[in-house]
Amino acid sequence: MVMIKINVHEAKTHLSYYLTKLKKRGETIILCNRNQPIAEIRPLPSPLAGKRPIGLAKGQFSIPKAFFDPLPDDVADDFSGKTT
Repeated sequence: MVMIKINVHEAKTHLSYYLTKLKKRGETIILCNRNQPIAEIRPLPSPLAGKRPIGLAKGQFSIPKAFFDPLPDDVADDFSGKTT
């Protein structure tokens, strides 16, 4: 992995240029203040290419029937914003 060390002034002056290098080449930028490293700027991982399939956790857990029972009145009031 390639690392680019730049000072704050250089980063402020040419930020677009460095962000393009970061995005296209996957480089890491070490941001320095008076040549002392203070931060690291790295590209984020690429988003998933496709949609997630439905049912990835099928059979791994079960939902009890009580899950669908109505909430107690005080809890339902909290969700609706009612005050007592």
